[in-house]
Amino acid sequence: MIMIEIREVLSNSDLNAFIKFPDKLYKHNKYRATPLHSFERALLNKKKNPAFEYCEAKYWLAYSNGKIVGRIAGIINHRFIELWGKKYARFGWIDFIEDETISQALLQEVEEWAISKGMDGIQGPLGFTDMDMEGMLVEGFEEEGTMAVLYNYPYYPEHMEKHGYQKDADWVQREIKIPESVPERLDKFAEIVSKKYKVRPLKAEKAKDLLPYAKSMFESLNDSFKQLYGFVPLTEKQIQHYTKDYFSIILPEYVCFVLNEDDDVIGFGVAMPSLTQALIKSRGNLIPCGAYHILRTLKKHDIMDLYLNGVRPDYQNKGIHAIYFTELMKSFIKNKISFAITNPQLEDNNRALMLWEGYEQRVHIRRRSYIKLFTN
Repeated sequence: MIMIEIREVLSNSDLNAFIKFPDKLYKHNKYRATPLHSFERALLNKKKNPAFEYCEAKYWLAYSNGKIVGRIAGIINHRFIELWGKKYARFGWIDFIEDETISQALLQEVEEWAISKGMDGIQGPLGFTDMDMEGMLVEGFEEEGTMAVLYNYPYYPEHMEKHGYQKDADWVQREIKIPESVPERLDKFAEIVSKKYKVRPLKAEKAKDLLPYAKSMFESLNDSFKQLYGFVPLTEKQIQHYTKDYFSIILPEYVCFVLNEDDDVIGFGVAMPSLTQALIKSRGNLIPCGAYHILRTLKKHDIMDLYLNGVRPDYQNKGIHAIYFTELMKSFIKNKISFAITNPQLEDNNRALMLWEGYEQRVHIRRRSYIKLFTN
């Protein structure tokens, strides 16, 4: 019988081992986009991640015969509990070799921690916020992932169900074939909406031209996402953090903000060239070759990842999405993009899913958040 020891991550060397364990587990896998180690390290650092203003977390590693065989993180998001009225902890960063005793030991450790904190249940995989990777892959194991999502082996969801976890929510992703030209009806509709509601797409030539509107974009995101599964609005400090991290690397031709007469961002679409292959080649490191692969992809690419899109609630159901999608499609066509991969969208978010009607498409990835309620 395999002997398992669960150890809490307490040192920098432990944290490095925690971050790098999946690199060995997925060493020969050609579908997982390896997260940059520096990004993961900052995200898990309690001094650098502003989410720790209202979150607490612990990380654990599973050992067998002196070797790491699994990992898991436990998170309590106190703002989630306050806003949603549910005393649920979260688990994330869960990875393990194909052995049920290991996955059970990891989950039992995080469950006992959650119970000791007075929680009524646990859900995941989830991050600190919705800007983090979330959702366990349940369909699409032979599809390339994107930079912003998790990848896992097919045995993961089987283990979750055997350990008493049930489906809480599903997200789906679509692969959209880019047409040769913008559909005429979409172009005309976007023009009609712009005139009717006195809104306009922001024309930005450089990333710095977008910076004055970044805060307004994230505020619009907070408003448009607030009813979605488990969403917790970003704080001012988080908005500053994400502005600094993301607006330094985005390509303005693949970003469209829709502005009203007051120059507030009331709709937004943000896309990036797919960095999946670049991240696979970089193996989590910018040095020595990772930066080269990423920069090369940013210059030459034919697949786009659609990261964020939304419309402020007071402008929803008015066709604002047609404006930013028209502008993004024009850029995709101009740059000879073949496909766009949507961000994960909740399977019951009909408003978001309707955006893709009329395009050649396929649902190719499904991921799931699980839940387990504790009994007294």
